[in-house]
Amino acid sequence: MRPMNMSHWSRRVFLRNSAGAALFATNSLSLLSAPQAPDRTPDPEILAQCPERIQKHRLGEGTITVSTAAGQPVPQARVRLEQSRHEFLFGCNFFEHDRFKEPALQEQYNERFAALLNYATLPFYWPMYEPQRGQPNYERTDRAVAFCQQRGILCKGHPLVWDFADPRWLTKEMPFEEISRLSHARVADCIQRFAGRIDRWDVVNEPTHLGRFGTRLGEWAQSLGAAPYVRRHLETARAAGPKATLLVNDYRTDPPFYQILDQLRASGKLMFDVVGIQSHMHHGVWPLEKVWKVCDTYARLGLPIHFTEITIVSGPFMGKDKNRKANAFADEEIWGETTPELEARQAEKAAHFFTALFAHPSVEAITWWDFSDAKAWKRAAAGWLRKDMSPKPAYEKLRGLIKGEWWSKQEGQTDARGQMRARLFYGDYQAAITLPNGRQFKKNLAWPRLAERNLLVTV
Repeated sequence: MRPMNMSHWSRRVFLRNSAGAALFATNSLSLLSAPQAPDRTPDPEILAQCPERIQKHRLGEGTITVSTAAGQPVPQARVRLEQSRHEFLFGCNFFEHDRFKEPALQEQYNERFAALLNYATLPFYWPMYEPQRGQPNYERTDRAVAFCQQRGILCKGHPLVWDFADPRWLTKEMPFEEISRLSHARVADCIQRFAGRIDRWDVVNEPTHLGRFGTRLGEWAQSLGAAPYVRRHLETARAAGPKATLLVNDYRTDPPFYQILDQLRASGKLMFDVVGIQSHMHHGVWPLEKVWKVCDTYARLGLPIHFTEITIVSGPFMGKDKNRKANAFADEEIWGETTPELEARQAEKAAHFFTALFAHPSVEAITWWDFSDAKAWKRAAAGWLRKDMSPKPAYEKLRGLIKGEWWSKQEGQTDARGQMRARLFYGDYQAAITLPNGRQFKKNLAWPRLAERNLLVTV
């Protein structure tokens, strides 16, 4: 198998039209096998509900109390709060953090990523990550993690287990027992080595369609069956990282994925922590009613949802090149360069998609795929940056939401009890406090969604 540019070959080679995936009814799990009726609610009606839902689910009230070291309340203190980080995870794959030959392009890619996002998906594709048996490529990941830690960006590893391609050294003759040993050892090694630096993992990717790539890994996975294949790797992952956040990730939103997930239980409890849902929309953007129906359906599992791979393109589809099928890692689709008209459409649709997801209480993370057009999957104009790293309208539009409309600043004064009430987006804050005598203090505060928000600031 001839190695190619990682962004081209490390993504799926099987064409998926996620927009055409069948939805199953949300009013009864007995109707899992029934296709969803056509969408009827116009997107504007969905969007009209989002501001109220965002206010309900993404902001919380609390109290800040300013007191002296002796415990005396400080009335009439001026308190200015400014958000420094979202608790909600807004992210993208960060595959090109050190891949550009031109330093200026690399710097712009990295800096624009860090200026907007707080969540990075890092590559762990087995053929690329361990090109020589027993010699994983830790160094590149170490560099990416170090950059992210310096910028307050949380990391996720993707994927630990996927049958899309065999490492070169994993031959067709390798026994299943040996493949199993190596796969489970890899899962444990990655989770343990990066513990504390990467604690979120797409453990198993796309278990609904095993064997479609004709790989030895796929043959082994099929021999186990989807649910046992996933279950065993989750057991290994949990043993290696008891506190890690484990995901199962798929592009399908129809019954097979739900049914696999629902089987992954130990003593009645689900064995993973988050449902990962892909939404590559090269050939059509999901109606927002579908977005909410997918969220409502998978929320029934009682776990958070991460939209892990979102694509909306800003270049035209030009057809297919059948010759590209000669290489198993190439995609036959041909995509044109970004255009102003399609950039405007991408920006609008991306903003609507993010707004609908941010308004749903079960969604905890949104990840775009890819950050720039330069090395995007399918060579499509899928990025928020053009090939020269200039920002598209989508970048500016999302910045206006993530760091604007959904970003809190509040200023007030403490009362006679030294208290000030606040209502803020969940996340981290910098508090600037000015006492009546003019003395000033700065404090870092957390405003969490699922914990008490009665904060004591000692000055």
